[in-house]
Amino acid sequence: MNKLMLVLVLMVALGQSGCAFLGGAAVGAVGTSAGYEYNAYSKMNQLEDDYKAERISRSEYEARKSQIEKGSIIY
Repeated sequence: MNKLMLVLVLMVALGQSGCAFLGGAAVGAVGTSAGYEYNAYSKMNQLEDDYKAERISRSEYEARKSQIEKGSIIY
């Protein structure tokens, strides 16, 4: 009976540590992608400002906008 109880406790402990790892990995992935999307957002705003201020041409604007859109989930 004691061995069965020990096995059950170990299984629960291992199961919980696995869940914590998956939760931590999910939070890390979300944080990383949020940082990447914020960077894309900043780059898009800078690109639009450059185009409105006529620092870049229409063709360069379209090319850079396309690159940002390809690497972003939001755009």
